[in-house]
Order: sequence, then structure tokens, then C-alpha cells
Amino acid sequence: MRSTHRFALRSLLLKTSAATAPDLARSVIAVPPLARLPDLELNAAANRVLIRHLEEGGVTTLMYGGNANFYNVGLYEYAAILDFLEQAVAMDSWIVPSAGPDFGKLLDQARVLKTRAFPTAMVLPQTFPATPDGSEQAIRRFADAFGRPVIVYLKAENFLTPAHVERLVDAGAVLGIKYAVVRADPVQDDFLRELVDRIDANLVISGIGERPALAHVRDFGLAGFTSGSVCVGPRGSTRLLAALKAKSLSAAEALRAVYLPLEALRDTLSPIRVLHEAVTLAGIADMGPILPPLSNIDADHRAAIRAAAQKLLATDRALARTPATVGTA
Repeated sequence: MRSTHRFALRSLLLKTSAATAPDLARSVIAVPPLARLPDLELNAAANRVLIRHLEEGGVTTLMYGGNANFYNVGLYEYAAILDFLEQAVAMDSWIVPSAGPDFGKLLDQARVLKTRAFPTAMVLPQTFPATPDGSEQAIRRFADAFGRPVIVYLKAENFLTPAHVERLVDAGAVLGIKYAVVRADPVQDDFLRELVDRIDANLVISGIGERPALAHVRDFGLAGFTSGSVCVGPRGSTRLLAALKAKSLSAAEALRAVYLPLEALRDTLSPIRVLHEAVTLAGIADMGPILPPLSNIDADHRAAIRAAAQKLLATDRALARTPATVGTA
């Protein structure tokens, strides 16, 4: 456990105050991969390069979850990763770590998180072996053990129902929801409609990147969105959020279109594995190997990923020379 002095000192250097709904929308929420060395140890230098790239592009919230493969992070390195991330970001940035998905890891990781300054953490979803009632109980117990409200990651309808989420919000156990149930048409979503009928839409963030972000914000009133591709193109994604807040839908459509080639590869091949490779192949930072049991993308797909990532990065860098016309850059 860290000393009280170290805890208090770092608390002055980054976002550690109690999280609120407006915090969820103050930035695009980047969901970065986690760089590792060939022996699977954390690659501190490469992770810092990626963090600086995001922050220089206007991103101030970084959520380490699925793309960082926190599903498979063991307790043996969990504390060290948290301590590194806490020290690696700029003074005005906000780190949201993840915990779980199984109940044992949730309680073990709650003990680690409680000794650190993070104002919230995201609960990774587990749909088997699990039930919605059991998942609600697990989240309540995790939030109690952590001592702070948490973020729920809704990735499938059989994890929690809108009624379960409403109870968790009313109980003060949940700060917000990352909504990531994939639909053929994001506008046609009865589950999401019921969710925002039951709880404040400002507590819900679109959680599937740029593709459905416009529909989720425009048609359901969600507060903002998470993104993996923002790790390649932070400026454009930041401007997209500003355009959505300003209700400048034509500008939002144009900005979103730039991300679709890389997002299409992620949808087709693997969201996590393609993003991990895209950051490397764009020339931003070497992400190295993915923590097992995931594996790096097959070599046959790397040319297409490189082309899409490098084009997105070049377009994004050009934005640095172009003043934003909607919102702030």
C-alpha cells in the first residue's frame, strides 16, 4: 500500500475529485491499447508516447478497458499498472481503470483501487456464467468495497436490463454507463430507448466509437462517446464531439467519415487486435505483443491496417494546421 503522503501528493496532480456526469462528456473518452515488451512486461516508454499523442490532440479522459485487455490483467501486475498510469498522464487528465469481469477479481481489485486516487472505475461485463440479478449484486458489492460509484459497461442485453441499471443508479452505486450493444441500425434500439427513459441520458456514453456516435447523441441524447480510433486521430475525434455538442450535424458527419475505413477493419477483423496493430503501424508507438489469450493480428491483414491508420493519422495531423470552426479543437 502506498503512503498517505504519496496518495495526497498525486491527488493534487490529476483528476481525483469525485466524478460527476459532466465529467463523462468533457472529452472524447479514449480507450487505448496497452503497450507491452516481448516478455509481456509493461512498455512504459511506448505507453507514454501514446498518452502524449492523445493529450496533444485534446483528449483528457483515458479509459483502460477492453482495448487494453484488462480482462486478462492479473492481480500480480494490476497495482503496478495503476501506479504507472496515475503517474503517466498530464495534470488535467482523468484515468478510468477497469476491474473484473469475474466477481473474485472485482473484489480483489477493489482492495487495490481503494488505496489509490481514481474517482471511479469501469466494471467489465461478464455474461457467462452470470445472470442479470447476480451481475447487479456483484456491481453493488464492488462499489461498496471500492467506496466510490462505478461505470457499468453494457455490451450485451443479457448482462443487465435497464431496470437493473436504474436500481444501481438510484442506489448511488453507478456513476455512468458505457453503452456498447451493437445494432445494424443504431437508431433502432429499444433497449437503449428504455434505458434513457429510466435514467438521465447524461449518464450514458456511446461506447462503440465514431460509427454510431452521431445517432446515439442526436437521437438518444447521450452525453458523448468513447473511441479506440481516437488513439490514431485524436484531433478529429475531439472536433467530432464538439460538433455533436454544437448540434452541427453536417460537420459531425464529415468528421466521422474519416474514421470509417479503420473502424470497418476493426468491425470485420477484431476491434481490439486491429486497434493494437493500428497504433504501431501508423508509427505512433510500438504496442508490441497483446497479452494472451489474445494474439496479434495475422500478418495478412497488416497492409490494409497500415494504409487505413496512416491515412487517418495524416488527416488528423492536417487538422492541427486548420482552426476548428465548431466548438473547440
